[in-house]
Amino acid sequence: MTQSSHRQPAIATSVAASAQPASAQPASAQIEDDALNLAYAIAAAADDRKAGNITILQVGEVSYLADYFVVATGFSAVQVRAITGSIEAIIETDHNRRPLRVEGQGEGSWIVMDYGEVIVHIFMPEARDFYDLEAFWGHANQILYQPSGQQFNPAQF
Repeated sequence: MTQSSHRQPAIATSVAASAQPASAQPASAQIEDDALNLAYAIAAAADDRKAGNITILQVGEVSYLADYFVVATGFSAVQVRAITGSIEAIIETDHNRRPLRVEGQGEGSWIVMDYGEVIVHIFMPEARDFYDLEAFWGHANQILYQPSGQQFNPAQF
């Protein structure tokens, strides 16, 4: 995992890392776990507002921008903004984190939320198809996010 000066460490990371015994996982592994937990929490918050096709990309090994991207689809500008609001509220309440910056709220066809180690992309379908981040970051590991209420069905793949 690469470190970037713009990344905001998770609040619990510094406390947890100093309290762990020497035999516990290294600090970099703890930060990675915290980043993945944040990515899953963001995905769940997007799912709470019925975002479609939620994908988590592990980009930390191939980019210095972040450790993870969370990519989701909203099917109207209103829904894209609602997904953004849900993520902000839930992550602030449950993880005591606010985004470092949010871009695109005016238009609402693509909103980017920067949480440091996790960057969130919420697209309208046309914008998601056009920018196709999954293909652009095709060399990154894709992590399966299973939305609530759906059972994993291997026949779908």
